[in-house]
Amino acid sequence: MTEVELVATALATGAAAGLTDTPRGVVHDLHAALREAVRRRLSGGGGDSVRGGYGVRVLYAYETDPDVWRTRLLQVLASGLEMDEEILGAARAVLRVERRKGHITAVVGP
Repeated sequence: MTEVELVATALATGAAAGLTDTPRGVVHDLHAALREAVRRRLSGGGGDSVRGGYGVRVLYAYETDPDVWRTRLLQVLASGLEMDEEILGAARAVLRVERRKGHITAVVGP
């Protein structure tokens, strides 16, 4: 799994868990931290069209319908967005907690 796929899977897993778990659960909190880290990175400016408004809109749209927005989110994440340790660590934490609960969500293909 690439870093981009790791982050996208964690975002989908956290969003799905948020639909069924109590609103202030551990997965919800970890997912919120991951989403905020990615949002900050996407909002970080830069001259390309992915950063700023479009990338953030794709991030939020992905959470509402991951099946439809997965390909676009992967493109946004792969377009030179720096996957730093904050983002990767947050993604791993979401997946680790979900794995412990026994509900890991497998996302296959673009």
